[in-house]
Amino acid sequence: MYPAELVKPMREDLTKVGFEELHTAEAVDVALAKEGTTLVVVNSVCGCAAANARPAASMSIKNDKHPDHLVTVFAGVDKEAVDKARGYMIPFPPSSPCIALFKDGELVHMLERHHIEGRPAEMIADNLKDAFNQVC
Repeated sequence: MYPAELVKPMREDLTKVGFEELHTAEAVDVALAKEGTTLVVVNSVCGCAAANARPAASMSIKNDKHPDHLVTVFAGVDKEAVDKARGYMIPFPPSSPCIALFKDGELVHMLERHHIEGRPAEMIADNLKDAFNQVC
């Protein structure tokens, strides 16, 4: 587990643009039971989360169509919530960071770490915007 003071600014990268933090398995269940579309970001302390995933998530929601709900869980911190979120992402193997789009609780688009690592945030954001334009 990472110290709270270490991850605070990493959490704020997403919460300041409207993402709700989920800390428990129950909170994940409630979030994914909501009607409409939900974007889930599995946040991480790694460099590709800082340089690619978090900026891409922030950029992507500045789109005419965007998810109804924005939530995040933090790998290495919110173990229970992360495990529960990853359970909804099956058959994809656990990875962090990752970004998943759900519609009415069903997984409809997934970006795993290997889709994020080494790609510019703008490219990732464009991928997400395309998914939003189709699903949201």
